[in-house]
Amino acid sequence: MTTMQQLRVLLAVAEHGGFTAAGERLGMAQPAVSRSIASLENELGAPLLLRLRTGVALTEAGERAVRRAREAVRQVDLLRAEVAEVAGQVTGTLRLASVPTAMGTRLPAQLRLFTERHPLVAVRSFEGSDEELRDWLDQGVADVAVVTLPAPGLRTVLLDRHEMLAVLPVAHLLAACETVTYAQLANEPFVRPTGGCAQVFTAAAREAGVRLEATFEAREMSAVLEMVRAGLGVSILPAVGVPRVDGVVVRPLLPRTIREVALAVSASASPAARAFLAQLETA
Repeated sequence: MTTMQQLRVLLAVAEHGGFTAAGERLGMAQPAVSRSIASLENELGAPLLLRLRTGVALTEAGERAVRRAREAVRQVDLLRAEVAEVAGQVTGTLRLASVPTAMGTRLPAQLRLFTERHPLVAVRSFEGSDEELRDWLDQGVADVAVVTLPAPGLRTVLLDRHEMLAVLPVAHLLAACETVTYAQLANEPFVRPTGGCAQVFTAAAREAGVRLEATFEAREMSAVLEMVRAGLGVSILPAVGVPRVDGVVVRPLLPRTIREVALAVSASASPAARAFLAQLETA
């Protein structure tokens, strides 16, 4: 008979890419993880994982099993959390997905306050692009997510508003300008960040009648800055969290472009997610 423990082991292996890493996450020895997966495969009558030199990969059956296992585990966790909520406790896990620049908003302070108020809630955080975050919310992988507005169909609370800035090599001709227009950037090789802000400046550029063609793409802000510093192109980044880097300058964009970042919750929010959202709404 398939157990919740087997499903949790399967999810851990899928998320962490191997038996050893999953065991470390779950506090289990690697052989015990391997036996649990083998037992589950035997019960289901199909191999769920491909054992590779570099780790493991899901078979087609494994991908389907992981989707169902994730939902089953989530429902059991929600059941426990809902019952605890009736007794006046907020428990469970708050799975927070965010864009890389979210730590520059009021989010860290709010998380700290939340964990102080609700010590029985475990917080798990991970990062992705706006597209990934929306998928994670829809699939139940994340309970709450930090997203760039607009986010149609999601209940949101505003976290921060900040300007988008042009990012240039210090020796670039445009670095001597006080402001930079989208039209000026359109003539340059462009390093496109993929971590969450692209939809904002892409829409603003479109309104200005400009198309920014990406020569390079990078997910991490540090990688974007290094490419710009090396003279590979120019870029646009949010003002929040941009560190000072030798060889790189930032300039205000025209027309002025504002990015709004919000916390969004899934349609079937957990008690922990509802409590976190309520905290932000009253902050």
